[in-house]
Amino acid sequence: MNSVYLDYLSTTPLDAQVAAAMAECLTLDGTFGNPASRSHRYGWEAEMAVETARQQLAALIGADVREIVFTSGATEADNLAIKGVAEAALEERPVHIVTAATEHKAVLDSCRALERRGVSVTYVPPDGQGLISPQAVAAALRPETCLVSVMHANNEIGTINDVAGIAEVAHAGGAPLHVDAAQSVGKIPVDVGALDVDLLSISAHKFYGPKGVGALYRRRRNPVQLEAQIHGGGHERGLRSGTLATHQIVGMGKAAQLAMATLADESQRLCGLRRRLLAAIADTPGLRLNGHAERRLPGALNISVADVDGEALLLSLPEFALSTGSACTSASLEPSHVLRALGLPDALAHSSLRISLGRFSTAAEV
Repeated sequence: MNSVYLDYLSTTPLDAQVAAAMAECLTLDGTFGNPASRSHRYGWEAEMAVETARQQLAALIGADVREIVFTSGATEADNLAIKGVAEAALEERPVHIVTAATEHKAVLDSCRALERRGVSVTYVPPDGQGLISPQAVAAALRPETCLVSVMHANNEIGTINDVAGIAEVAHAGGAPLHVDAAQSVGKIPVDVGALDVDLLSISAHKFYGPKGVGALYRRRRNPVQLEAQIHGGGHERGLRSGTLATHQIVGMGKAAQLAMATLADESQRLCGLRRRLLAAIADTPGLRLNGHAERRLPGALNISVADVDGEALLLSLPEFALSTGSACTSASLEPSHVLRALGLPDALAHSSLRISLGRFSTAAEV
C-alpha cells in the first residue's frame, strides 16, 4: 500500500520495539501471568513488567510511580477524573465544574452526564486563536467549583493552552485542575510538577504505543478525592478495578521510554516539516489556518478552504490519511464543535481538514 500517512492522531503505527516488548507478554515462554497474582513467579514477573512500565511513564511526565493509575485510555481517565471528583464532592455540597467549549468529547460528554444529575457546568469559550485563557477560567470560577478541566493541546486544531497559568487561577479559587493531555504527552515536554496539575489524562496510542491503554496521573501530595468508576477487586490503589492488560501496559511503557529519548529532536524536526507544508499550500485561494500560528503541537495543522467541501477535499486526496475533525466524531455530519467555538460559520467549518505529521513522516512526503 503506497499511502503517505499524515494523520498520526488517528492512524498511529506501533514502533517495532513496542510491538516486540508486547509480544513477550503473549506467549507461554514470556511474561503471561496475571500481575495481581502474588502467589507464584508468573504473577511476580508480570507485576515487575507492569511496574517497570509505570516507572517509564512516570519518568516521561516527571511523576512519582505511585501517581500513575492505568486505564483503558484517556477517555476512561477523563471519566474517572471528572466524574470521580464530582461524585466525591456531591456527597457534601452543591457542585460546579469549569471546562472549555473546545474540549474532547470524553470531557464534554462526561460533564453533560453530570449536568443530568444536577451538577452545574460552565463551558469557557476560546479566543479567536483557539486558546483558553487563565483570565477566562478565573472569571468562571464560583465558591462551589469542585474542578477545572482544560486540555493541554487541542485534538483538532493542535493549539497549546497555558496550563500553568490556568492551574494558578484554579488553585487560587480553591479548585483542583484536571488536564486532558492525550495529545501533548510524548510530543512536547510535559512536567506535571511545573504545570502544577492535580489530575492528567494520557493515551498510549498518541505517542506510538498500543491502542486501548492509557493512564490517569493523580498528584500524591494533597490528593484530590476521587470516587472510583469501575469496581471489583480494588486494583490500582482502589481507583480502577480489573485485571491489568500486561502486554498493553508494557507497550505503553516502552513507547514512553522511546518518546522521552527522542522528544527534543523530533519536536524540532516536525516543526520544520509543518512550516514547510504550510508554506507550500499558503497560496491556495481561500485558505485559512485555524488556531494559533505558533502555539501548537509540532506536527499539527488545521486548515479551511473557503467554498470547498471538506469531504470533497478528502475524496480528492486518496493517497493521504486525513480527516475533517476528531476520530471520535468522524461519523457525525455536524461541523466541528471546536471550529464553531472559534467562530467559524458552518460552511467554513465543513471545509476544514486536519493534517498531522508524525514520527514516520518525511520531508519528501511533505
